[in-house]
Amino acid sequence: MAFWGGRRVLITGVNGFVGSNLAMHLLRLGAEITGLERNLDRRSMLHFEGAASSIQFVNGDLIDRSFVERVLAEGDFEVCFHLAAQVEIGVGMLSPYSTFETNIRGTYTLLDGLRTHAPSIAAVIVASTDKAYGEYPANEMPYRETYPLQPKYPYDTSKACADMLARSYGNEIFRLPVIVTRFCNIYGPGQLNFSALVPDASRAALRLGRFIPRGDGTHVRDFIFSRDVAHLYSKMAETAVNAPERYRGAIYNAGTNEPRTVREVIETIFRSCNNEPALQEIVEMMAGARTTGEISVQYMDFDVAERHFGWRPVTPFGEGIRETIEWYQRYLTAERE
Repeated sequence: MAFWGGRRVLITGVNGFVGSNLAMHLLRLGAEITGLERNLDRRSMLHFEGAASSIQFVNGDLIDRSFVERVLAEGDFEVCFHLAAQVEIGVGMLSPYSTFETNIRGTYTLLDGLRTHAPSIAAVIVASTDKAYGEYPANEMPYRETYPLQPKYPYDTSKACADMLARSYGNEIFRLPVIVTRFCNIYGPGQLNFSALVPDASRAALRLGRFIPRGDGTHVRDFIFSRDVAHLYSKMAETAVNAPERYRGAIYNAGTNEPRTVREVIETIFRSCNNEPALQEIVEMMAGARTTGEISVQYMDFDVAERHFGWRPVTPFGEGIRETIEWYQRYLTAERE
């Protein structure tokens, strides 16, 4: 509470899944949050949980330079979390231009605005992704921070570009106090993008929707709980503000280093809901299905983050899934009423 009490924080993409979880965590710690959002959609965790009234929302587009500079000049922010992005792989395939505009142009517009219009900024944390690494052989997993980025698909490429842009602003010329985070798949309460695996499977397992398999379920992924991510983000900012030169330009992976197949994830969700009949139907549907535009194996460790911030994920996957399903039960039931 002592560190965050009254501290001025800007979160881009605050109404999104990770942004909502982070904002609620920082509000509990006493931060004063301004949330930048292009579409102030009330169908979000912040509104559902009644936390939106505690945030100052600013509606606008990150690719609008004059808008960004005005927000930064008026806010006198000390910490910025850049979470806004077009995150859907499928949208990246169908509309690469808009994906590149949002994820690349939006990032450099924000960073250049911070460089020129945010004299009080002490920590800028930019969300990249494990997908920026691209495809590596399974025997070279988990990803390491030292691995070169070699993305192939539009979404992956857009995030790799944003990643490199962020680090270029942290160099010895601009000296912006930037940290880049590359996390594995994040899941938990508040994820309302139902093209993602966990929310879609949870809705179907609760008998409130129909799950359509995207592939045969053999792809390997790592999943980290949203509360663990929010804790790591807050620890990063607390540490970096007190030693900006040490962390400027740093890169941090975060996962659980516990890889599991997509099929195992689906099985965990449906069995948590005692919906075995639907699970068997889905397993049969997955047999022979194809997945396009996806990397085969992705998972991450957290060694460097643990050494630097004393952080490690603490939520077991089964426990996180149960908590997530309980939240969807509440949310989807309320939505139907």
